[in-house]
Amino acid sequence: MDFMTDRDVQKYSQDGYVVLDGLLTSRECDELRQRMAEIVDRMDVPQHCRTTFSTSPDQQQQQGNADYFITSGDKIRFFFEKGVFDDKGELRSIFFLSSYYEMPNEVRALPGMAKKLGLVSPVILQSMFIFKQPGIGGEVTPHQDATFLHTEPLGRVAGLWIALEDATVNNGCLWFIPGSHNSGVSRRMVRTPKGSFPLTHFTGLEPAYEDAKFIPVPVKKGGVILIHGEVVHRSAENTSEDSRHVYTFHVMEAQDTRWSPDNWLQPTEELPFPPLYTK
Repeated sequence: MDFMTDRDVQKYSQDGYVVLDGLLTSRECDELRQRMAEIVDRMDVPQHCRTTFSTSPDQQQQQGNADYFITSGDKIRFFFEKGVFDDKGELRSIFFLSSYYEMPNEVRALPGMAKKLGLVSPVILQSMFIFKQPGIGGEVTPHQDATFLHTEPLGRVAGLWIALEDATVNNGCLWFIPGSHNSGVSRRMVRTPKGSFPLTHFTGLEPAYEDAKFIPVPVKKGGVILIHGEVVHRSAENTSEDSRHVYTFHVMEAQDTRWSPDNWLQPTEELPFPPLYTK
């Protein structure tokens, strides 16, 4: 039986997102979290590379200026958020962003989902493990993924947001504006010419969105949200006592698609965007 139904495809097309329960088992979620804990234990980030990650426009510009960020396309890199260091400078937690395109073996249903969506030649763009830690997990302001992952034509990028723990209104689940993927992209982060500074800048402006238009989308542990690249979404701070760990990555339909050379994320000869379909 297909993991994704025709009704799910219709909702994704209509709203710009859809929740699918049971992508991973509870054990598979725990195993992914354990593997990430092992990576963090081996983490060695130089002090000058401890880049703060944020979705606010001003801080986005600052992180986009950092070579550590702009060269993360073929590496595992660690990013931090405000409040993660204590008064002695010791690390309390991290917001981990890995731009190294890797999909865990547990996500066996993904090729079938991609085929259900009609994708002919999908590739994996990037992957992230996001720690929304208790009490300090920061806000993610309203945005569209296509601001950072731009294609011509639009509509070729989708995100998969896998809840490794229950994502609730209390611990910072995602909120969406249904149907907002039909309004185009208002803002882009682009690279500046080589040798210039800053390394990136934004074109266009993020409009002001009405809070009343956002709908909370809680997800049970092991569930996934399929996210259209142009749908507007956000998440609130995590002021609860529960963490909200997620594993997320983006895929792109490569057939008849131009990946913008202005995007901050660029493949390399050594590590091109890998195909999703292996057969």
